Amino acid sequence: MSNYPALHILVGGEQISGDGRDSEDVINPATGEILGRLVHANAADLDRALEGAEKGFREWRKTPADKRAAILTKAAGLIKERAGEIAHHLTLEQGKPLGEAKGETIYAAMLLEFYAGECKRLYGRTLVRPEGSRVEVQYHPVGPVAGFAPWNFPTLNVMRKIGGALAAGCSVIVKPSEETPASGIAIVQALLDAGVPGDAVQCVFGVPDQVSRHLLGSQIIRKLTFTGSTAVGKHLAKLAAEDLKINTMELGGHGPVLVFNDSDVDQALDTMAATKYRNAGQVCVSPTRFLIEEGVFEKFRDGFVERAKALKVGNGMEDGTQMGPMANSRGVDGIQEKIGDAVEKGAKLMTGGERIGNQGFFHQPTVLSEVPTDAQIMNEEPFGPVAILNPMSGEDAMIEEANRLPYGLAAYAWTSDPARRRRLAAEVEAGMLAINTGGVSAVDAPFGGVKWSGYGSEDGREGVMACMVPKAIHEG
Repeated sequence: MSNYPALHILVGGEQISGDGRDSEDVINPATGEILGRLVHANAADLDRALEGAEKGFREWRKTPADKRAAILTKAAGLIKERAGEIAHHLTLEQGKPLGEAKGETIYAAMLLEFYAGECKRLYGRTLVRPEGSRVEVQYHPVGPVAGFAPWNFPTLNVMRKIGGALAAGCSVIVKPSEETPASGIAIVQALLDAGVPGDAVQCVFGVPDQVSRHLLGSQIIRKLTFTGSTAVGKHLAKLAAEDLKINTMELGGHGPVLVFNDSDVDQALDTMAATKYRNAGQVCVSPTRFLIEEGVFEKFRDGFVERAKALKVGNGMEDGTQMGPMANSRGVDGIQEKIGDAVEKGAKLMTGGERIGNQGFFHQPTVLSEVPTDAQIMNEEPFGPVAILNPMSGEDAMIEEANRLPYGLAAYAWTSDPARRRRLAAEVEAGMLAINTGGVSAVDAPFGGVKWSGYGSEDGREGVMACMVPKAIHEG
């Protein structure tokens, strides 16, 4: 079984597996090998988790901030100590290169360290009033949280669901993806081993719609946090609205990249080609639509194609692999459909476009050029290793195209003009904008989008405050 761990759910600190419950296979996307069987939580398990979350919230919220911070810091240390083992399991079940898997896991630990520090910075404020009266604004944990995490970053996304909630004093039930369960279990186990009460952090699996309906149908859950597609996010928001639960939604994107004539083209190419094909393009903030000013279009296009062709695609466990397989057959089928539609509508296929081999879910790094706006891939998130390169007449047209879609998660721009950088910061509709860099994520900065890319933020102080509610105290 490739040194893959036994799988279980974690309810009330207890490991539960088997016992006649429904289960499903976990597949290695590089080989098609069955790695293990994942048990599903049944209705009784979910009810027990909800009862535990209610009890755990009462206990954890009263835990002094210093103690909460110490426990979360210890958990971050355990994740760092175990990063090699966790990364091994992550690559087996998700496919990304081992180095990327370890980097993601270390980043998750760093995020938890930041959240631990925020435990001591949950400040309120005192308002100005005449002598003899007082108004104070306090912040209190919202209550038990239900978190649903996807498969593309299975340690980091689980941490984003758990870390801010625990720092705020909330309990949390997390459902990692059933396709990448070992990574999520490992994160939760580290928190339990560090001293988080078993009722304060729990981990369940099952048929996603059944689990979400069960948890969100309970008045015990007071907040929903979700990372995934816009369609599923809208569905979950409707379920949460029945009980007026607070939501954080980190949804789909279609990242525009504005490349201007005055940019450092070679630096832009080196940075953005690597960013595009990171995790086989299965990244919500992946750069997708490259909007390139006409003066540098041919140089950028040819350089990008050259870099795409040079990428080494292979098993993430093998040395030298730069891009692993896609995580599942759905992704490969979806990419094939979108590429075919684009070419049929007149796009130029510059490189790639095909599956690789007959084992696993490998796909060639692909570049499409001069893609018409009515192509499916220009309007729907491809979530795979495909870059779209289109020539643009100038700044106004580039901004208009960048803002054309209802998505607004991450955007990128390359320019040496300081005044233009300020204009882009004001006019590009996105929750995050990277100028002359490929990075849009930092543990102390908010991570989130606008429009159909969701609302609310994870990471940074905002990721903790999203799990708190204000209370005004008036004294006469």
